[in-house]
Amino acid sequence: MALYATLVVAIDSYTGLSPTAFFTLLVLMVGVYRLVSGMFVAPATGPPRAGPAAYVAPPPPVQIGDVTLDELRAYDGSDPSKPLLMAIKGQIYDVSRSRMFYGPGGPYALFAGRDASRALALMSFDENDLTGDLEGLGPAELDALQDWEFKFTEKYVKVGQIAAAKPAAPPSPPPPAEAMTDE
Repeated sequence: MALYATLVVAIDSYTGLSPTAFFTLLVLMVGVYRLVSGMFVAPATGPPRAGPAAYVAPPPPVQIGDVTLDELRAYDGSDPSKPLLMAIKGQIYDVSRSRMFYGPGGPYALFAGRDASRALALMSFDENDLTGDLEGLGPAELDALQDWEFKFTEKYVKVGQIAAAKPAAPPSPPPPAEAMTDE
């Protein structure tokens, strides 16, 4: 009982409040603190949350040399083991380090695996503009494309260039005439 009497005297002398008022205010302050801190911190109850996925750095760029547009399509991000490539004005860049933008599900995923020169010049997401054809573009569009090319040159590694389509294998010659004799 001596402890309680000492506590009542200490509360009164330090705060000027009755013990009932002091403890009421103390409970209210703790309640407000918990309410406000609960707005900024998730409660610790429930199953633990999974943390963000570990960052996996893309492999260093590999020079691929001359490839056709058909061969470039294989580097559109659908195969995670392959680099993510994109071409501007026939020059191929490794954009793997920006997979969140150019990879599957990214806002610019339709540019990956293609020469997107016309689409970039026109600031277009139209499927018909996903080509390297610059025919009919005006000076403003060509300047915009040049700006894109400078940005890509500064940020990404050039790994190859678009080659002309490889010619189909020539048809096999007909068999020699003497091999076609009837016996």
